[in-house]
Formats: sequence, structure tokens, C-alpha cells
Amino acid sequence: MVIKVFIATQSGSTAIKKKQQDVMGFLEANKIDFKEMDIAANEDNRMWMRENVPGEKRPQKGNPLPPQIFNDAQYCGDFEAFFNAKEDNGVYGFLHLTPPPGSKEANQAEILQNGETPGDHTPNAGPEQRSCVPEDAQLEENIEMLHNHIEQSTDVNENIAENEGQTLVNGKDSDPTGEAEETGEEALKTEEEGEQPVTEGDQEVADPVTEDEEEQPVTEEEEDEVPVTEDEEEAQESDDES
Repeated sequence: MVIKVFIATQSGSTAIKKKQQDVMGFLEANKIDFKEMDIAANEDNRMWMRENVPGEKRPQKGNPLPPQIFNDAQYCGDFEAFFNAKEDNGVYGFLHLTPPPGSKEANQAEILQNGETPGDHTPNAGPEQRSCVPEDAQLEENIEMLHNHIEQSTDVNENIAENEGQTLVNGKDSDPTGEAEETGEEALKTEEEGEQPVTEGDQEVADPVTEDEEEQPVTEEEEDEVPVTEDEEEAQESDDES
């Protein structure tokens, strides 16, 4: 069985060239043997391709365009069909080939054939001992676990919010900043400073008196009359006699 890819090497369409490269590049990367069938250089290839494309796969107008893929004489499909098979991991089935063991397509084929996931059963176990968890049941279990996790997270968040609210209330009542206490102490200190009496020392400091301004004491000599000398007395008597 040989995979045949009908292409046009001398096509003027960029889109057709890209599609041909995508198909052949994928086959080469996956080591799938194929044979290029050029319809531009070989008229027989052109005629054979047009005759063997099924009627329902032909376009409404004109002839089928490359790339067209065959497995020997069995038609596989055009580029659109190949692309969809690649997206669904079903290229080997699209090419009518057996997928290699261990590939995704081989695992999917085994699941569809046996209705179970490979590796879920123990060696030498009978069919009745094989564990097979339906996908729907597994999905429901995962959803339930997710809901439980969300509920637990919600409860934790509510407890945290409640504790934070209680902390804010307690902190406000006890005035942790101490602003009220400091304000009261400052007011009391100001009041005490206003009621403190002014002492004589404070008055002297506030209104200092210089030595000149101080009252000079009167001595005994200043209180007695100034004595009159003999010369002053004779002069006074002369004045009286005149």
C-alpha cells in the first residue's frame, strides 16, 4: 500500500503550494512513506486523479484541485479532510493505515474498541476485575471537588474578614494610638502652668531694678542740720545789725 499525493509543481497559486507543502511535510515528519504524483508535468497523472476523485468530493464547478491524497487506488481526501483528521489525531485512519503502537491515535482506537483506558487494569486480571471509570463519572467527581474547594475558600475568607472587623472595633475602643491620652495630658499640663502663682523672685527677674532706681537710705548725718561755722555766724550777725 502506497500513499499517493497528487500535486502541481508548477502551480501559480500560492495557497495550493502551501497546502501541498503542509501535507508532504507532515508525512515526512511522521515517517510515512508517500509518492508525489505531479499533474503539471504528467498528463496521465492529471487524468487519473480527475477520474478517481469520487463525485461527491468534486467541486460544483471545474475540476478537483491538488493536493488530492490516495492510498493506492483508494481515495482518502483533499486538503480540508486531511487537516481535520490531523486536528483530531486521526491521520492514520484518514490514510487507511494502522497507527503505530503507543501513538495517540492507537490509544484512542483501543479506547473505542474496548471501552476502557489502557493501563487501568492490572496484569493477568480478568474482565470482571478491571477498573474502568466512566468519563462522565470522573467529570462529576472533579466538579464536586472543585465546588468543595470553592466553599472552603469562601468560609476561610469570611472568617478572615470577620476577624479583621473585630480587630478594627477593638482597636478603635482601646485607642491604640494613644492620641486621646496624650491630648488629655497636654491639656492638664497647660492648666497647671496657667494656675502657678508668680513668686517675688519671679517678679524681680521679670522686672529688674537698677542701682540708681533703688531708694537710697537716709543716714543720721543727713537727718541732722548741717552745723554753721563761726565765720558764717559773724557774717550773719553783721547782716542783722545793718
